[in-house]
Amino acid sequence: MTLESNGRLSRTIGWRTAAAVVIANMIGTGIFTTSGFIARDTGSPWILLTLWVVGGLIALAGALAYAELGAAMPEAGGEYIFLREAYGPVVAYLSGWTSFFAGFGGAIAAALLAFAGYISSLFPALGEIDARLLAITTLWMLTAVHLGGVRLSGKLQGLLAAVTVMMMVAFIISGFAFGHGAVAHFRSSAAPQGSMAVSLIFVLYAYSGWNAAAYLGGEIVEPEHGLPRALIVGTASVGGLYVALNALYVWALPISEMSGVMAIAERAAVSMFGPRASRIVAALIALAILSSASAMVVAGPRVYFAMARDGVFPRAFAITQGRSGPTAAVILQSAWASVLILAFAVFERIVVYAGVAITIFSAATVAAVIVIRMQQPRAARPFMMPGYPWAALAYVAICAWIITYAALTRFAETILGLATVLGGLPIYWLLSLGAKDSPQSSGGSRFRLRAPSAARRRLRSRLRRIIGRNFI
Repeated sequence: MTLESNGRLSRTIGWRTAAAVVIANMIGTGIFTTSGFIARDTGSPWILLTLWVVGGLIALAGALAYAELGAAMPEAGGEYIFLREAYGPVVAYLSGWTSFFAGFGGAIAAALLAFAGYISSLFPALGEIDARLLAITTLWMLTAVHLGGVRLSGKLQGLLAAVTVMMMVAFIISGFAFGHGAVAHFRSSAAPQGSMAVSLIFVLYAYSGWNAAAYLGGEIVEPEHGLPRALIVGTASVGGLYVALNALYVWALPISEMSGVMAIAERAAVSMFGPRASRIVAALIALAILSSASAMVVAGPRVYFAMARDGVFPRAFAITQGRSGPTAAVILQSAWASVLILAFAVFERIVVYAGVAITIFSAATVAAVIVIRMQQPRAARPFMMPGYPWAALAYVAICAWIITYAALTRFAETILGLATVLGGLPIYWLLSLGAKDSPQSSGGSRFRLRAPSAARRRLRSRLRRIIGRNFI
């Protein structure tokens, strides 16, 4: 194994594979589980559908912003790179820290525990095995495949995404064509019991992952064209599927019967086709969750690789092996997700907690389009965001509204999300002790760390003797 000397990964990923990563990363537990909570909070099928349309437009606006940034800065790491250029190293580090603990680590753990539950319902013999063991075993099987090389990883991801989408389309078409439902359900109503802003958090949680291709910017072929295409095609495709699937839920069930139901897809399938249909939907959900977890295993380590390359994450995680990508970072993420699997919490609270943290940095990244255009007005931009600056400003304003209302209505989860973000500050100070500027950063980067004091240099020297040079 070798440490990358030029801070770059091999460009072997085509835009279709990158779009498959986007689609797979987006289609996870959210679309099959959150609509019942939104029905409870809104009490109206049309408000529910409107929120899913709005969520799709918000995600697309974000994808357009990331497309501009990614085409101009096609490096591994996604928003970590964009935030570093716009706001400096501290904000960038905190985004990567949050990705590790909540954005990817927590999401992978929750997804694979859900996968274990669904796969156990399909194969009762597996029900005798601890769900945590099933989840961890699945995680490391995915990890082994993705360590087998970018080409093998891309084939697996493309296959999982394609089969998942085909099964979703078949479910939607057969539901409307042959399933038992009623147009009257679109006129049903119930008393709203929650906040619209919290409902939008659930929607955006289901849409999260639209930025996945940006993390692969250092490996996409012709990124100035391929990266925007992957982001836009992937996000728009999933948006259409989500709206259609929620319309199917309403066709199958009145809003009162949807209210508060977590297993909403299964409930709708049973209503349309009878009890046996629940197994088909369970298979679809299990496949979608597996595909999503696989995509996160691929995308997340590119962030830690970029951080390690910049000297604000243990340097061992900038190690790659041939064309396998950031090998050490992949192993690190899977190890952390394994720990989280053993400490799983309530699904709904995890959604709000992770959603707040993710929303903070996605808003900051979209705003970075404006900041960088002001800082570097003459820089080359192979792709420019349509609707600038209004689409970016609208995205940021909606995110601010969501975070404010989440703080008022889900205070504990919001504080925990903010604590996770700020908890990275002392670790950043420790890991940046000896770096004057980044020897691995790419050409043209303005990223610099401040020079260390003598006391900080002595502390760093002692830590390196205790822990080892590759880790501090």
